[in-house]
Amino acid sequence: MAPITSTYRLQLRPDAFTLHDAAELVDYLDGLGVSHLYLSPILTATSGSTHGYDVTDPTTVSEGLGGRGAVVELARRAGERGMGLIVDLVPNHVGVAKPQENAWWWDVLAHGQSSEYVHFFDIDWNHDNGADGKLALPVLGQPADLDALQIDYSSGAPLLTFYEHRFPIMPGTESGSPSEVHERQAYRLVPWNAGISTYRRFFTVNELAALRQEDPRVFELCHRELKTWVDEGLIDGVRIDHPDGLANPASYLAQLRELIGPDQWIVIEKILGHTEPLDPLLPVDGTTGYDALNQLGGVFVDSRAEHELSELSAALTGNDGDRAWLHHTERQLKRETARSDLAPEIRRLVRAIQLETGSLCSNKALNDAVVVAVARMPVYRSDYSPLAGLTARIFGEIHELAPGYEEPFNALAQALSRGGEAAIRFQQICGAVMAKSVEDRLFYRTARLISRQEVGSNPAAFAVSVAEFHLANADRARLWPKAMTALSTHDTKRGEDVRARISVLSQMPTLWSRLIRDWEESAPSPDALTGLFLWQNLVGSWPVGEPAPDFRSRFHAYAEKAIREAAVRTSWNSPDSTFEAAVHHWIDNVIDGPVGQSITELVLHIARHAWSDSLGQKLLQICGPGIPDIYQGTELWEDSLVDPDNRRLVNFDIRRSMLQSPVTPVDATGGAKLHLVRTALQLRRKNPDWFVGGTYRPILASGARSGHVIAFSRGPVGEEPTVIAVTTRHSVILADHGWGDTTLNLPDGDWTDILNGRPVTSNRMLAILAGSPTALLVRHTPTSPSNSSSPPAAGTRRTIDPNPAGTQPTRRSPTTGTCHHPGSQA
Repeated sequence: MAPITSTYRLQLRPDAFTLHDAAELVDYLDGLGVSHLYLSPILTATSGSTHGYDVTDPTTVSEGLGGRGAVVELARRAGERGMGLIVDLVPNHVGVAKPQENAWWWDVLAHGQSSEYVHFFDIDWNHDNGADGKLALPVLGQPADLDALQIDYSSGAPLLTFYEHRFPIMPGTESGSPSEVHERQAYRLVPWNAGISTYRRFFTVNELAALRQEDPRVFELCHRELKTWVDEGLIDGVRIDHPDGLANPASYLAQLRELIGPDQWIVIEKILGHTEPLDPLLPVDGTTGYDALNQLGGVFVDSRAEHELSELSAALTGNDGDRAWLHHTERQLKRETARSDLAPEIRRLVRAIQLETGSLCSNKALNDAVVVAVARMPVYRSDYSPLAGLTARIFGEIHELAPGYEEPFNALAQALSRGGEAAIRFQQICGAVMAKSVEDRLFYRTARLISRQEVGSNPAAFAVSVAEFHLANADRARLWPKAMTALSTHDTKRGEDVRARISVLSQMPTLWSRLIRDWEESAPSPDALTGLFLWQNLVGSWPVGEPAPDFRSRFHAYAEKAIREAAVRTSWNSPDSTFEAAVHHWIDNVIDGPVGQSITELVLHIARHAWSDSLGQKLLQICGPGIPDIYQGTELWEDSLVDPDNRRLVNFDIRRSMLQSPVTPVDATGGAKLHLVRTALQLRRKNPDWFVGGTYRPILASGARSGHVIAFSRGPVGEEPTVIAVTTRHSVILADHGWGDTTLNLPDGDWTDILNGRPVTSNRMLAILAGSPTALLVRHTPTSPSNSSSPPAAGTRRTIDPNPAGTQPTRRSPTTGTCHHPGSQA
């Protein structure tokens, strides 16, 4: 098994990037310094799927991706270079959008409760389920669409059809009209917006039906192929998608660990609450890194801008985005979600409570109690060991706020205490409500500083202090040294470099506030909240350097998704074509008009500061505790927004060519980022004990600008530090005032910055960074000369400072014509 020092995420898709294509990248990723290829799901998925999370056959490798033989070949090629494979596993749900492609689901549709696979799925066959005890399939546009049903005999066995949809007909029920045949089936076709769902879904996605991994047969079949990969040495670990959706995540993970053995790396897509620790009893190596992402991005935000940006948000949108507003709105949105999108799940939970407790409370009273309790739950689920007592405290708060409603809450408490079906459903609903209300709604309804509105982040915490950052890293180094860390994923709302550029606005809040007001006067947005939200996304993703011909179409697609997710003026369920047309017209007006030129000027004004922060957070991620994941393509500057934009194909030819090129300046090409990633990853791979399980020690600066540096050392346990990561933060002020007499308290020893091959002869920040925003220092030892840690090849050029010390030339401010020094508004 190859030591895991880093991963590189690859998004596979049958139509454009298969396992065979991944095999052709092994040499490039080896040159980059990656230890493991981290593959998106490779089991057979719904035809046409571009992500693989809608698995239809968990027992086979997707032939569209190359089949099992391609996995074997990829593992062989990686193994020849001392590399390995990590695979993304999806235990919570399967794809049912095309029922005929999912044999288990198809059999349940055909035979109902007599199907041998009926217990694979979490189906409500109760006659009060809204579908007369049948399996409801929400595919109709309206009830009258039942008149469009037909019976198709062309494929042999008769099928019930609704346009492109195909459904089985139970043997012996095929006679009569299509409507009569439909009435005899174990399923019932219902309108997609009828609020009838009789099977547990992934959140509210009707096309993804949840599996019951607690059933031994389900677990065995879903992990049979995985076990062969482990037994044959094809993989070194797995990423587990959304374990919180399972009946008992801890039990599932224990089974998984027993199945694949103690040495396989297991990380889980666990979204931790704002102060929630990862359960140390879980047999895993850590999370997939959203907790680290929050800290890595937040430490570059300037906390001094909080008041001014809150005032801007309040003036334009009516909410300031502060802790109190977010807290109140989160609970409100959770209640709305529980009563609407997830109402079927709430009703099913209420029935379970009544069945288990014999409660005589009305359905409404119990429903209200459940909704209130779920809305106050601050985490995805509360049944992990560190959260013992959380649910009791929440119930205590509810009692204080709403005395006189003890009966339904007592019944709910009794049911949760029993640990049966009601307790399981309560925990599953909490996670679904959290995801749909917070990540997919609240984060689109507030816009104080949207770089802080990310999966796993807390927008109420405007910034992360250096002290908090170091303490979180120290905990990770001690408790979870092999946890994954991330900056971009296929689920992030914005890519790492987009967030970094948006965060620079916190260093110039006065200038930003004035620009927003100027832009709104020149090109008024159709809605103030939509405007403030999209202005930041425009600035974050606006092209620098070469024109981006697809930028306009990509941004239109993003904006439409964003305003529908916000569900204020339009939504997925009830799209408002007039408002959406106004938003699209406004975007074109901005891009083509004078405001577009003003945005260009602003972006050029802040680009070098954004690049500085991008390099800084990348260095801190790669050299910090945990296993850094490089999301595909992010070794260069990357401008992705939310999915599917962040799953676009990557031009690896450009990256392969640049990997062989001399070090380039910190400019729009991204060559400086590629050089940093390669140098740091190669250092990790060559010296794994310095990083995985090694020491972590903050290094502090002294002097007037000490708050503008983040530095820490790493090294083997019990030895002196061997490597130091140093990065600049809040560079806008530095551009005016420089580092001055600021020094870094370096440990004794001789150090070389391997990003440029230059020895460090002084502890002054000006000397350590020498015109660059980052430094990666390695200690000289008699047995480990400075050139043993992969310094740049001969002939490489120095990186150019994106924010050199000293005052910069004045430039005209966007839209106004007045002159400002960069950072003078901070």
